[in-house]
Amino acid sequence: MDEIWQVFAVKYAERNERQRTDSFIFDDDHASPHDMDYFVWVLKNEARTIIVDTGYDAGEAQRRDRPILRDPAEALGALGVNADTVDTVIITHLHYDHAGGLDRFPKAVFHLQSAEMAFATGPCMCHPTMQMPYTADHVCEMVRKVYSGRVIFHDGDGAIAPGVTVHHVGGHSRGLQAVRVKTAAGWMCLASDAAHYYENFLAQKPFPIVDSLEHMLEGWKTIQALAGSRDLVVPGHDPLVTRHFPQWEQVPFAWRLDNGPQRPVEL
Repeated sequence: MDEIWQVFAVKYAERNERQRTDSFIFDDDHASPHDMDYFVWVLKNEARTIIVDTGYDAGEAQRRDRPILRDPAEALGALGVNADTVDTVIITHLHYDHAGGLDRFPKAVFHLQSAEMAFATGPCMCHPTMQMPYTADHVCEMVRKVYSGRVIFHDGDGAIAPGVTVHHVGGHSRGLQAVRVKTAAGWMCLASDAAHYYENFLAQKPFPIVDSLEHMLEGWKTIQALAGSRDLVVPGHDPLVTRHFPQWEQVPFAWRLDNGPQRPVEL
């Protein structure tokens, strides 16, 4: 029987010097400002806690000149989550901003698509353009976890816990997976980078970092089918998430998602 989960988006970084050309292909407006937020997600119920993605740390922030507001693993502590004791982490894909803190979860088992590991260690990484969103140390850290028996691979759909499943989407990254969660508001889809922004899937505007444009377009159908309604599709980087959903009163950098948005989602 599916369990009901609380879901929180925890914001750890932002980039406010971007333009729309950084976010959309085939968009007439290239130069207008277009901000990006960075999140990790927390799934909680009375029995357990599951973390979705690990963000990136101060070292990676310095290397890429993309400062963080707070360390993601430490930020979890404000929600009563100790990274040292977390036993389950879902990695939606291995890009630096989603898998940059793997070493901060020493007791966790990591759930990853087989296609993502093959992609991140395969021939495509001979091309600097394809390497750009990855950091070799992060990928090597995941390989070490494979050798220590702490990675569960999925090929397509996979069950993580009652009411929590993963689904291969691809597009942005070859092994990208979205997360489906049963909440009080209905089935929610944490899209991660299957849709960086609401505008990607609602206005059919692809994100420029893409492995397969076809899979990205098909993925927008998938994430909407996984959710009970389009209001319950949560994009991976959209500042609108912090406006549509209520800020959690206990933590100023966390937003409560599982009761649904405060108002219908609009662009």
